[in-house]
Amino acid sequence: MTVARTICLGFVAVILLGAILLTMPFSTGNGNWNDPIVALFTSTSAVCVTGLAVVDTGTDFSFLGQLFIALLAQIGGLGYMTTTTFLMLLIGRKFDLRQKVAIQQALDRPGMSGSSQIIRSIIATTLLFELTGVFLLMIVFVPEKGWQEGTWLAIFHSVSAWNNAGFSLFKDNLIGYQSSPLVIITIGCLIIFGGIGYQVILDMYLWLRDRIVKKTTYLVFSLDFKVATSTTLILLVLGTIAIFCIEIRNDSVFGQLSLSDKILAAWFQSVSTRTAGFNSIDIGKMTNAGLFIMIALMFIGASPGGTGGGIKTTTLRVLTSCTNAILQGKEEVLLYNRKIAISLILKAVGVVFGSLATVIVATVLISITDPKLAFIQILFEVVSAFGTVGLSTGITGTVSIAAKLILILTMYIGRVGVLLLMSSILGDPRPTRIHYPEENLLVG
Repeated sequence: MTVARTICLGFVAVILLGAILLTMPFSTGNGNWNDPIVALFTSTSAVCVTGLAVVDTGTDFSFLGQLFIALLAQIGGLGYMTTTTFLMLLIGRKFDLRQKVAIQQALDRPGMSGSSQIIRSIIATTLLFELTGVFLLMIVFVPEKGWQEGTWLAIFHSVSAWNNAGFSLFKDNLIGYQSSPLVIITIGCLIIFGGIGYQVILDMYLWLRDRIVKKTTYLVFSLDFKVATSTTLILLVLGTIAIFCIEIRNDSVFGQLSLSDKILAAWFQSVSTRTAGFNSIDIGKMTNAGLFIMIALMFIGASPGGTGGGIKTTTLRVLTSCTNAILQGKEEVLLYNRKIAISLILKAVGVVFGSLATVIVATVLISITDPKLAFIQILFEVVSAFGTVGLSTGITGTVSIAAKLILILTMYIGRVGVLLLMSSILGDPRPTRIHYPEENLLVG
């Protein structure tokens, strides 16, 4: 079995296990057996850290059901290989070459050295950020809901935010806290750091350690760090400005919020579209222009190595750099004075083409199964599912069973990745020594 197939089947196994647990009476709020489609959809949404929900998570699931959803989101955010490898480390087992290759592919790392140390660091980083989020959210939730419920709300939302899952135990998601800077900023920062990638956080930690502890400035940031941070910052700023300017006169969205709260809400939605799925405004009441901006941001998604989905920020930068090189008449693609390999460019093109094909096919199929839905709503739902975002205009629970199954498959493809899924189906590519002659072709 190929490494790609192991990873893909691992996600399927976790999804099916989660669906079985969520079907049981002890997982539902009313104590009855759950609808298998609802359980499968919820499990897929949790493992794929999407957050799309066909029922109200806070009332339709018991404490055990909510706990299962949080655990599934944690496994999905860390990744199947990271979780299984960590469990192997806990029981003292060593992993072989195949498992090291699987970790390399799952984390999108260039080499296999230090795999166990990387896994430990990822788990430690996850716990540090999630616990910090829990304590900050408890400041708001505990006084309102009491120690028991407030603590659980803080834990659930911190785990959901760090893993970019987007599940909330509130009926209106975070609309009720749109004017609470502590809640919005805490969850927003968890989303950003969870989606920006472990390598970026590690580089940031090493830089701070050298500057503060060792009093040195020798560390040079990696290209991954520069691309991920700069692209994330640009998209957050542009997304905030676009959403604010488009929806500023839409009273159905911002209502009677003050100017500062409107800016905070616009910023949070710009953050959340980066595959998180939380919302502090009513998405269903946004204008078509606002929805389309969010569709673009959802399609781009987070950074490689993070808990989010989408085509990734690095893919966007590689393609924009390709366009810039063509316009300037250059034959090399450069990023921060570094040449980008042809193999990476081809990979970026493959990711975008495969992603577009997935979104188009899923949108067309749901348009056929649910013809009464508006096209912008269908496209928004599909991109949200593929980008593992979880934002919705409110149609998730009303679509047909066929549409739910299509969304389930779309969430799965978005989480494991188009190229990895194709590799699991077709097998690992084989190098060839045959080279064909070049010939010009009219393009553009």
